[in-house]
Amino acid sequence: MKLAVNIDHVATLREARGENEPDPVAAAVVCELAGAEGIVCHLREDRRHINDRDVRLIREMVKTKLDLEMAATDEMLKIACEILPDVVTLVPEKRKELTTEGGLNISQDKKRYEEFIRELQSKEIAVSLFIDPEPVNIDLSVELNADIIELHTGKYANTRTEKDQINELSKIAVTARMASELGLIVTAGHGLNYNNIFPILNIHEIREVSIGHSLIARSVFTGLQKAVEDMLSIISKNR
Repeated sequence: MKLAVNIDHVATLREARGENEPDPVAAAVVCELAGAEGIVCHLREDRRHINDRDVRLIREMVKTKLDLEMAATDEMLKIACEILPDVVTLVPEKRKELTTEGGLNISQDKKRYEEFIRELQSKEIAVSLFIDPEPVNIDLSVELNADIIELHTGKYANTRTEKDQINELSKIAVTARMASELGLIVTAGHGLNYNNIFPILNIHEIREVSIGHSLIARSVFTGLQKAVEDMLSIISKNR
């Protein structure tokens, strides 16, 4: 299993003061040097954290893989086709949400996603769909010719009882297996941390996890390089 680091919240900290530090571009470099195998950032419509300047410079600096999260809008399509990230992950987006609250509702605008995916793939950009772990979403992802699915682990991460955790893990495992059998690359992310990552490591169909907030939070105390190395130490034991 690989680790991709989401650096959005480095930019969140910068924007809290409206100044220039800390720089998410520098964070991307530190994460790669520490061993991360991908960098993730979300360019939101309201530019609440990552901005256009960040994305352009990160694209120049990243040597592993750049995964650009975005909503399926005309503006974002144009930016992606100019920047040429390695992967675009399509995510739902609401102005008032603090963070992404769930997976895409693919069936709501299937034709739109189909056109969006086709355009990105014509630029040799792999397309990932951020989806809830439900079998119907796997079928739709295959129909849309997506390359990758990222399973939303937020509900699992927020469980409060062992029964709920087992239930959510079962959903993730079943959909991961189904997706893998149908030829999709499977990744996972949202709400994963240094404790709840362990059961996820046992789902061998998941090839990569995207982790941001918990890693950046730990870095306040340990430094960013050590925070990345600590997570990689956990993940590498199950490779």
